[in-house]
Amino acid sequence: MPARTTDSSQLSFDFDAAPARVEPAPAAPPPVPQQPVPQAAAPIASVLAPATFHHPRANREARLDGHVVGYEFRRARRSTIGFSIATEGLVVSAPRWVPNGEIDSALQEKARWILRKLQEQDERSRRIASQRIDWRDGTSIPFLGETVIVVLDARATGAVLHTAEDTLPGVPRLTLHVGLPQHASAEQIRDAVQSWLQRQARRVFEERCRHFAQQLGVRWTRLSLSNAATRWGSASADGAIRLHWRLVHFALPTIDYVVAHELAHLRVMDHSPRFWDVVRSVIPDVERLRDGLRDELLPAFD
Repeated sequence: MPARTTDSSQLSFDFDAAPARVEPAPAAPPPVPQQPVPQAAAPIASVLAPATFHHPRANREARLDGHVVGYEFRRARRSTIGFSIATEGLVVSAPRWVPNGEIDSALQEKARWILRKLQEQDERSRRIASQRIDWRDGTSIPFLGETVIVVLDARATGAVLHTAEDTLPGVPRLTLHVGLPQHASAEQIRDAVQSWLQRQARRVFEERCRHFAQQLGVRWTRLSLSNAATRWGSASADGAIRLHWRLVHFALPTIDYVVAHELAHLRVMDHSPRFWDVVRSVIPDVERLRDGLRDELLPAFD
């Protein structure tokens, strides 16, 4: 019996080819405008230039619509062929009883989805690289949705946040005075600022957990900060909550969504419609916040 396939999400894109422009002959009257004929969606190979996507632990390779994809293949105790795409690339998992030919066929069937997701991940990685912080005096960092200017101030003890009451429009009102000399290295500045951010993250997350736990009628047992590669947060049945410390970069509504999401798992340990009803009971605009977070630093959270 053919194995079913699963993937983490499904995207559909349509590309309409522009109608050809017809230039009128010099001596002839201009032609009567014609309605463009609708064009079918272009195949993925014509949309993306031929490329090679290679997982660092690739042990197999496939040619999908002219693109070479090196992927990590795993045999697993599961009932379907699964595809997952994260920062490193494509991972394919298949039941032990599925023959290789069937796996190859499944790859071809999912070629458009796989290439689309790989392209999105590549673009995400490029965007993240372009946004890397230049750790120096005067650099800026996001904090709770606002911009904070880092000031090296040897007179400061640790790191102290200053708020200006009156600033010009567009000028950040927050400065973080870090107790380091002007000749401090980038690594020293990074470590000092990130240490301060993590302390603020724990303070904010604990306060929001207390707030939403009371509203949802749940009890969390402990909170820990995460630096996971693929998750904004997680929850365990024993009440343990893990939240990515970089959430402190975002405005409070986004943080509240992730906190409520994880606490809601203490009532419903899945992503069923009942679970989303629980989240929506305290975060009415859950869809907008969820969709916005998907485009940010990390691909997903559970």
